[in-house]
Amino acid sequence: QVQLVESGGGLMQAGGSLRLSCAASGSRFSINSMGWYRQAPGKQRELVADISSGGSTNYADSVKGRFTISRDNAKNTVYLQMNSLKPEDTAVYYCNARIRLAHWNDYWGQGTQVTVSS
Repeated sequence: QVQLVESGGGLMQAGGSLRLSCAASGSRFSINSMGWYRQAPGKQRELVADISSGGSTNYADSVKGRFTISRDNAKNTVYLQMNSLKPEDTAVYYCNARIRLAHWNDYWGQGTQVTVSS
């Protein structure tokens, strides 16, 4: 069994910064890509950023230049550094990882709330 545990959300004023972390725990698993998604009230869940096992990154246009995704493979952890936050960044942020136990599957964290006030 594998779990993704997120931390780092909270309330921030516009222009501020937050850093999200997500650690995968369990035994005998391999991780391919890792990423962050978000879901605002009344909207569909959307990709924010993802990162391959080799370090290649991909960002939503709305966060390019403001957010940075990174990972520590030794710690099975992915990070999302969020700078120059805007009220429209307010959402529940979910960690995602493609993990192999017996087979490859997508795993999700429980979500962490990020609220940006104007």
